[in-house]
Amino acid sequence: MPARDLGVEGWHKPWSGGNGGNCLEAMKLADGRVAVRQSSDPDGPALIYTDGEIRAFIQGAKAGEADFLLS
Repeated sequence: MPARDLGVEGWHKPWSGGNGGNCLEAMKLADGRVAVRQSSDPDGPALIYTDGEIRAFIQGAKAGEADFLLS
């Protein structure tokens, strides 16, 4: 879905990390899903995840299941 279709209000940058503005932004949608977009391309695509998908991702990341991406 084009991120611009979701509006400009409500986006948060929970994963900003001093990397020159290349951050992920997330928005909780009214139906409980979560939209994610690239902050440097706010008019680009937004990926939409269900509550269960985003919950599994966050819990897995906390448990170290994505640590392989850092090495």
